[in-house]
Amino acid sequence: MKSARRIVLAIVLLFCARPASATIGYHISLKNPEQHVFHVSMEIPAAAADQEIVVALPAWNALYQVRDFSYRVRDVRARNSAAAAAPLPVRMLDKQTWRISLAGASGGAEAHAATLDYSIEWDDPGPFNSQLNPHHAFLNFAEVLMYVPSRRAEDTQVQFDDVPLGWRIAVELAAGAAPNSFVAANYNKLVDAPTEAGKFAEFGFDQAGAHFRVIVDGKEWHRERLESILRDITQYEVHLMGGAPFSQYTFFFHFGPYPEVGGGGMEHSNCTAISTSSGDAAASVTAHEFFHAWNVKRIRPQTLEPVDYTKEMYTRALWFAEGVTSAYGDYTLERSGLWSKDQFYANLAGEIGELDSRPAHRWQSVEEASLNAWLEGYDEYRLPERSISYYNKGEIVGDMLDLAIRDATDNHKSLDDVLRRMYDVYAQQGRFYDDSQGVEAIAEEVAGAKFDDFFRRYVAGTDEIPYDKFFNAAGLELKVEKRAAPALGFWTTNRSPDAQTRVSQVVPGSAAETAGLQAGDALVTLNGQPMPRYLPMWLRQHEPGETVTLRVQRDNQELDLKFVLGSIDLNKFTLLEMPDATEKQKRVREGWLKGKTD
Repeated sequence: MKSARRIVLAIVLLFCARPASATIGYHISLKNPEQHVFHVSMEIPAAAADQEIVVALPAWNALYQVRDFSYRVRDVRARNSAAAAAPLPVRMLDKQTWRISLAGASGGAEAHAATLDYSIEWDDPGPFNSQLNPHHAFLNFAEVLMYVPSRRAEDTQVQFDDVPLGWRIAVELAAGAAPNSFVAANYNKLVDAPTEAGKFAEFGFDQAGAHFRVIVDGKEWHRERLESILRDITQYEVHLMGGAPFSQYTFFFHFGPYPEVGGGGMEHSNCTAISTSSGDAAASVTAHEFFHAWNVKRIRPQTLEPVDYTKEMYTRALWFAEGVTSAYGDYTLERSGLWSKDQFYANLAGEIGELDSRPAHRWQSVEEASLNAWLEGYDEYRLPERSISYYNKGEIVGDMLDLAIRDATDNHKSLDDVLRRMYDVYAQQGRFYDDSQGVEAIAEEVAGAKFDDFFRRYVAGTDEIPYDKFFNAAGLELKVEKRAAPALGFWTTNRSPDAQTRVSQVVPGSAAETAGLQAGDALVTLNGQPMPRYLPMWLRQHEPGETVTLRVQRDNQELDLKFVLGSIDLNKFTLLEMPDATEKQKRVREGWLKGKTD
């Protein structure tokens, strides 16, 4: 197989006049993990006529944020790969690009093979980062490994060296010939396969014609319970989409305290990496991330292809890629029995309440929220007055579109059919859909009805969603009542030059202002604990009138300010079944809940 691939690759290179035909190889040393530094050697073959090789490190990966991983890089050097190993000049061209000069090298092809050596520091937990410490290593390769921009299509090999005693390595890539080595057909496939190294637990199971491998780092989990959850999720979603698009899939779990409140996950084509507090807390994140194996990894908007690692990639389709995936995560939990019907109703009502509580929903569409995903690293952008979430409204819009399709077709078609049709039309044929227009076209094809008004008003526009209209089709009613919710009385930013969380604005007349809080104060602790990563999430766990103690730093002095949480009125929504629902309403409701059509 490997020989055949190289023959094909050689033919492709011959006709495309590519500069080299050999595998681009990486060695990653895990020596001295307590230093949190990956030592990388990148072996790059070059044609005899080449005078230079340009390499780069991605500016973004895993999150829709430019994070400039190159600021972590140090000690960049190059040498000739021949026996003499003569040093080669390296010049940095911009913040993420370097040029290796081959001018003057002689001695044939071997002399024109360059080795680039560098180190890169990582000790950040979670599925969106990389980490090396005495306990384990976790790598998102795009955050660690450089690439040759003009040669991303060439096959690659990565080998781990100096692996600590007792550590194993897990990655969803084919094994190479050498121990602890792995191969990928190109750079894109290489960086779509995160890696765990350490003394992890492992088990597997077969289901629906595929093998599932489970890698676990952490203590708060029970194999029987976790396997049961995974079996329920994978069985339903594979059945829903008409089969598995892979022969093997790997779940990487990190259980323990992580910065992501409630947990977080990162999707990949044939695996996912998930961090949660415990095994029991993993179900919701897992149902969402596993559905990404279809929606976004294979059913993919044209605006995200081909991947450009150097800058932002703007798309209007994240409401569908992420928000509708959230809808299907919740469908999976309810339809597989992991959630009760009442839990499903309560969760959807909560999502509606979240959208309603953000004044920005009156002027920012869910398409605009998708475009602005690259601003989410800024605290000010995430304020309710500034933005909505494409996850949140995208999930709601997906649910409403599903009900609209079922209503228009007398429950003969559903959003399930739209996803399956998009998989056939786009993923199976190597094509990509045209953002919201592509979704709308397939929805209209499936239902035999027009949805231009729906997409114009609720996807591209900011009209209030007429929930009663959509829920009525399923014999459901959305009740609303006012409730008192806690308010901090100030807003924050963590984009200050010293990277501290600072007060950006204090609400006039608030208890926080009376206590003496001022704009510019650096926040040190809240109730004696380190500042939460996301204050709105912390706030939801408290009540108006609670006394809080905030330690702030001002003019090189620390002050303790004590005040009570304020109160604001928010709408609380409850989703209820109509006792007098018609026969059609009951059929639509049952179909929606169980994923059935008539």
